[in-house]
Amino acid sequence: MTAISYRKADVDGLKIFYREAGPRAAPALLLLHGFPSAGHMFRDLIPLLADRFHVVAPDLPGFGQSDMPPRIGFAYSFDRIAQVIDRFTEIVGLNRFALYVFDYGAPTGFRIAAQHPDRIAAIVSQNGNAYEEGLSDGWNPIRAYWQEPSQANRDALRAFLTPQTTHWQYTHGVADAATVSPDGPSLDNFYLARPGADEIQLDLFGDYKSNVALYPTFQKYFRTHKPRFLAAWGRNDPFFLPAGAEAFRRDMPDATVRFYDTGHFALETHAREIAAAMREFLAD
Repeated sequence: MTAISYRKADVDGLKIFYREAGPRAAPALLLLHGFPSAGHMFRDLIPLLADRFHVVAPDLPGFGQSDMPPRIGFAYSFDRIAQVIDRFTEIVGLNRFALYVFDYGAPTGFRIAAQHPDRIAAIVSQNGNAYEEGLSDGWNPIRAYWQEPSQANRDALRAFLTPQTTHWQYTHGVADAATVSPDGPSLDNFYLARPGADEIQLDLFGDYKSNVALYPTFQKYFRTHKPRFLAAWGRNDPFFLPAGAEAFRRDMPDATVRFYDTGHFALETHAREIAAAMREFLAD
């Protein structure tokens, strides 16, 4: 059995919870989760990799078991989240590491990679987008809020925070919904129901436009540094389209792109397949 440790790191006064497994001397692998989840989304993946990698999976600030400081005094933006996670890697001793990025983890990890290209050994993007063509029409209500940040447009986004929507995110595009454990969406909904969590998530919906604005910067990083890159994509994702996965090869012709017949949370149904692809990809 793989031993997984559950720890908290003090990141300049902010407690960041993380899961850790595997030998510390092994190649490091940083797993970055997405909305509305936390590091628990990697519960099936970590044991499949920890024999060969030092795996570290933090909860982003405001998510999971990490601190959720009040919005007064802490800006819930992707720049700020990336700064915290960048500092986290220094505190826990990840000097050079491969990145696994998903959803919100992608703009977080891509910021870190673009700032510290020498620290990145490889990137695995599982439904983590960096191209306009990867954004589906599912983003239209959020785009409306970017264009007109009115209270009405902000309130319209509360539909994304309901238990029903969380469950839908996990099961949409999955061949058999009975294969998706209720544990993930149940825990996500627990975190979303905490007082103040809704306003934090609405802030991040609004700030996601900063990620789209940085797509050219991310793409320049890909072209310039050409990191070893694997796109492992649930092809039925309602938010991030397969075209976004294919687009990585425009800037990194040697990138590997693999599609799986599942939805957004691909690890819920294809953890073994994705882990096998990662082991092969990271073997060299």
